[in-house]
Amino acid sequence: MRYHIISIAALLLSTMALQAQTLDIEHLAGGNTLVRVSEPQNTRYLLLPIEEKAPEAPVKIICGNDLSRTISVRLALDKVDYMVPLDLSEWAGKDIKFLIHLPVDRATGRDAQNEICWSKMKLSDVIDTENREIFRPAYHHTPEYGWMNDPNGMFYKDGEWHLYYQWGPYGSMWNNLTWGHSVSRDLIHWEYRPEAIKPDALGYIFSGSCVVDHNNTAGFGKDAVIALYTSAAEVQSQSLAYSLDGGDTFIKYPGNPILTADIADFRDPNMFWNEEIGKWNLILACGQEMRIYTSDNLIDWKEESRFGQSYGSHDGVWECPDLFKLSVEGTSEEKWVLFCNINPGGPSGGSATQYFIGDFDGSKFTLDNPEMYLDGKALWQDYGKDHYAAVSFSNAPDGRHTMIAWMSNWEYANNVPTMQFRSANTIAREPFLYNVDGKVYLGSRPSPEYAGTGLDKTVKVKGSCTVTLSNENGEEFVITYDQKAMTLSCDRSRSGMVDFSQHFNTVATAPVCRRITSFRIFVDNCSVEVFANDGEVCMTSLVFPSQPLNTVTVNKIK
Repeated sequence: MRYHIISIAALLLSTMALQAQTLDIEHLAGGNTLVRVSEPQNTRYLLLPIEEKAPEAPVKIICGNDLSRTISVRLALDKVDYMVPLDLSEWAGKDIKFLIHLPVDRATGRDAQNEICWSKMKLSDVIDTENREIFRPAYHHTPEYGWMNDPNGMFYKDGEWHLYYQWGPYGSMWNNLTWGHSVSRDLIHWEYRPEAIKPDALGYIFSGSCVVDHNNTAGFGKDAVIALYTSAAEVQSQSLAYSLDGGDTFIKYPGNPILTADIADFRDPNMFWNEEIGKWNLILACGQEMRIYTSDNLIDWKEESRFGQSYGSHDGVWECPDLFKLSVEGTSEEKWVLFCNINPGGPSGGSATQYFIGDFDGSKFTLDNPEMYLDGKALWQDYGKDHYAAVSFSNAPDGRHTMIAWMSNWEYANNVPTMQFRSANTIAREPFLYNVDGKVYLGSRPSPEYAGTGLDKTVKVKGSCTVTLSNENGEEFVITYDQKAMTLSCDRSRSGMVDFSQHFNTVATAPVCRRITSFRIFVDNCSVEVFANDGEVCMTSLVFPSQPLNTVTVNKIK
């Protein structure tokens, strides 16, 4: 992970450059304040003081006399938890001002003009992103600062893995969603790139997917990177943008939105080229079902079928689909796997990723063994509490289907004990299919990039046992394998900080299809990822210990 450390010299130069620049703050009626920036062409950032318990304040960004954008910010009222930068370079050389409404009730004796945010707000040419979080992972992807949820638009091109993500840059709680962007050559070390796709008049930028258009089917150029994403405002619709520089910057299609519907939950487009039919396929999450489309040009889409009625978990909204073909290991058989993320309704409460195995003819998905999914029964990619919005990289090398998930849970994602940033992604995983007694199941093993890195611990087992990860302060994370009951569980109730949410202090349990002989465990500063039998059963858990969980103890259960 790359962090920028600002030197004293740089800070002094920045201070000198800003001597001629000021913030003109004028308090108006009704809790409204007008903030003007003098000489904005010489200023890079407006630093905003944030207090997470404060209510959201709408901030209208006005360029000249036109409304450029509106963001929501939890401006500090009593104390400053941290500062976030608002990048002013978009309006360099232009007259810019901010109309801010603080939702403060004067009946309580508070007056908006006296709040602490006005004295702490300041201009700067640099931002300090030096890591100050003890829980920031060492080798998992995180945002440089701010909020992050679903991974989006992931693709591989020219030796680089591109990871976009739902990013809220103006605080570490969900809001102001845009596409952040990071790039890696090894899936371990990530470089931050500038914001990729920004909100517009159609709404926030929700989840979506990217493809490399090798044959110029959309007409934007050979090997253009095409993004489909959900525009989310009063309604949700699907929009398109394209990149001619390998994914660093995107141009929005002027005919957006390209796909609409008359339902509220209509989002997360996932597209792929289907060689078997010579067309593009698109899977869309629509409330309690998935809708399947085809297209010749990535712009005009035809609905072919719908899937989901009566199958799997329906305890929450279906989101973030994916669909691709995998071989059943040890056989010549191939099966299609449809991924469906759901919130709530997961096996341990809250959000999780369920999957369906069957056949796909380019227009309709048909289940194998439908009895495995009836009456609310579901199969889960990961039985831990913190694995959601799992999707794959398109255009991956060697026919791989490499996946990354958001490592959190909507039951407490806004409240985990970090502030400079909030949320991380899982390590990259390679899904596979395996057969047990005539039924096919999905496994997920760590991607080959992690082999030989020393990041994981391998534990061999011969029967029922506990594997305890602990530290010198007596905090522990306990993995229990019960061979008789054929279950695997993860208990984090004594793993460190657990009291920030009533939903966090839980034990997650997974069914086991066949005897476990080994565990591969990845432990980072705020997470434990357990892969039993090289990924036949996966369990991902956040942890917040006071010191690293660096001791492993194995005890047999009689």
